[in-house]
Amino acid sequence: MTETITKTKAFASQGDMEEKTISFTQVGEGLYAFTAEGDPNTGVIIGDESVMIVEAQATPRLARKVIECVRSVTDKPISHLVLTHYHAVRVLGASAYGAREIIMSDTAAAMVEERGQEDWDSEFGRFPRLFLGHEEIPGLTRPTTSFSDRMTVYLGKRRVDIMHLGRAHTAGDAVIWVPDQEVMFTGDIVEYHSACYCGDGHFGDWPETLANIAAFEPKAIAPGRGDALVGDAAVAAALESTADFVRSTYKPVERVVARGGSLKEAWDAVRAECDPKFADYAIYEHCLPFNVGRAYDEARGIDTPRVWTAERDQQMWADLQG
Repeated sequence: MTETITKTKAFASQGDMEEKTISFTQVGEGLYAFTAEGDPNTGVIIGDESVMIVEAQATPRLARKVIECVRSVTDKPISHLVLTHYHAVRVLGASAYGAREIIMSDTAAAMVEERGQEDWDSEFGRFPRLFLGHEEIPGLTRPTTSFSDRMTVYLGKRRVDIMHLGRAHTAGDAVIWVPDQEVMFTGDIVEYHSACYCGDGHFGDWPETLANIAAFEPKAIAPGRGDALVGDAAVAAALESTADFVRSTYKPVERVVARGGSLKEAWDAVRAECDPKFADYAIYEHCLPFNVGRAYDEARGIDTPRVWTAERDQQMWADLQG
């Protein structure tokens, strides 16, 4: 694969400038998933009096596409915005919604301060299409409300539980559970036919967090990327494929590190394991270098993911070329 890496020094997503087809799928009564062929998803929860949005999108421009879909089913005001984690492609469109409350976990809120600007700068370079119209972004998105383990919001009579069930995609991941319909919005802890981005992840904790989600026995899941999942079979398949992706990425790297191997050797081992199963997944090629880099660190005992910067990206490419 050295030849391929040498020829493709830009991230795979930098050449992806084609607009995606939007779907707006009902996953329960008054519950919807805004999806777009592997681009970041957004959830919609309609209560008696107002609407909660889950994930803001990368820019106000993209957020307005969500709002158009919301307005096709309700004219109730948008009162709450829940952000499952701190990544720029999830949070920087927040200003478009005009929500009076923006909710994150305490850990996610701290990560905005610790690495939010660096993440914005990095993702801006990686995903040019998602950041069209970036001039409207007023700055970093910070919560008005945060929580440690869980909190409950009532949209009129509709109860919404917002919980941290464990580390996975990031240290501060939140899930949103709507008990009256037994539907969960998982953020990027769960993906469907889309690669998991693990560059800021915790491989060792991820399987247990997935098991904690499965324990709720959700009838439907709106994942972070990919189609909405309705029904026991679809939910179970997505949970298992996500677990398989995380396991198949980490275990080869763990074996390489155990024998003192290099990052390049880890890359080759992951490709051998993952390409046959996941090569056709959305953003697979984009995620792979970051996933291998983070897995290599975690296998060497680095618990807190290092901050990605342009300089670190370039060094990673050089190391992967051997």
